[in-house]
This record gives sequence, structure tokens and C-alpha cells, in this order.
Amino acid sequence: MNQYLNKKRNNNVIHYLWKKGEQHMKSMLLKAIFYLVGIVIIAFGISLTIKADLGAGAWDALNVGLTESFGLTVGNWVIIIGALLIVSNALIAKERPDVLAVITILILGKVIDFWLLGALNTVTFSMFWDQLIILLSGIVAIAIGVALYLQSKFSLNPVDGFMVALQKRFGFSLTLSKTLTEAFALVGALILGGPIGFGTLVILIGIGPAIQFFDTKAQWAMNKLLS
Repeated sequence: MNQYLNKKRNNNVIHYLWKKGEQHMKSMLLKAIFYLVGIVIIAFGISLTIKADLGAGAWDALNVGLTESFGLTVGNWVIIIGALLIVSNALIAKERPDVLAVITILILGKVIDFWLLGALNTVTFSMFWDQLIILLSGIVAIAIGVALYLQSKFSLNPVDGFMVALQKRFGFSLTLSKTLTEAFALVGALILGGPIGFGTLVILIGIGPAIQFFDTKAQWAMNKLLS
């Protein structure tokens, strides 16, 4: 009798561990999918805001300015600036560099080049209302992408890491830290002649609320798929 109960108990434990392992694998797979799909959509949104030609976000304008001043592609500058930020963020926060963030910038940079130099290479918009629609579509795409990739809880984009590093080191609020990082990129973009304009202001005002709106939807989707 005791042997039968022990065997049954062991089978229950094995079944429980198997279920836990299965759930963990499902969770990691979903997070990886959200992460990758999110970055691809972010890259698409960034490309749309650049193609709209009304003014890109501060960091994107900086990368475009670097491309126009020194060559290389926008995607390559995303990778280079991202790598520099990974190192500087670690120095500012007095922490180890977030090496895994290299994966984020590599994928983001390469996919941005795919959109700008491939799929959207010959696409242009000359009418203001067309440009505005493309700009707003880009903002929505970026917001959806960010909301998706944040659900993975993987390494942050180094630009976001810059904001967090300032907050940790100097005790700034996240709002102030974000403002400072955007101002830093904005000054660099202006010096290099990057595409700063009306669209830059629209992105600055609209991207936060848009991310907040889609974040709740992405959370719901993640929880629904995991249940």
C-alpha cells in the first residue's frame, strides 16, 4: 500500500514539474515572439517617421544627421550609438554593461536598414496630408512595437537605458531623465543637420500617451496567451 502511494506521489510530482517546465517554455517563447515582433514594428515605425519628412524623433534625427554627415546607414548608426550608450550607461549607473542589449540594437539597426534601404527605399510623400498620415502611422507603429517588446522584460533599448541610468545615478525623476536624454539627442541632431521639424514635436507629445494606451492592450494579450 505504501509503495503504491509513494509511486502515485512521485507520478504527481513528475507531472507537476513537467507542467511547470512546459508553462515556463511557453512563457519564454511568447516573450521572445513579443520581443522580436515588437522590435520589427518599432523599426517600421521609425522608418515611417523618417520617410514622412516632417521631422523625426530626436534620436532618429541624430542618426539621420550622422548618416548625412559621415556616411554609413541609419541602421549602422543606431548600432554604433547604441553600443556607446551601453558603455556610458554602465559608467553613469556604476553597473555592469547590459551586454544583452547588443542583441536589441543589432536587430533594430538591421531591420531599420531593411525598411529604409529595401522595402521603403523608393517610397516618397510630397503632399502634406499624406506626410502627416505617414507620420502618425509611424508613431502608432512605434508605440505598438514598444508596448510589445516591453512585455518580454528583456534588455532595454540603450536609449531607454540612458534615461534609467540618469535616474539611478542622480535621483532624477524619469520624466526629467527622459527630457534630458531627448534634449541631448536633439542638440546633436541640430548640430549635424538632422531632420528636426514639426514632426519632432508631434512625436515628442504623442509617443508617451500612445505607448501607454497600447501597453495595457499588450499586457492583456500576453496574459491571455499565457492563461
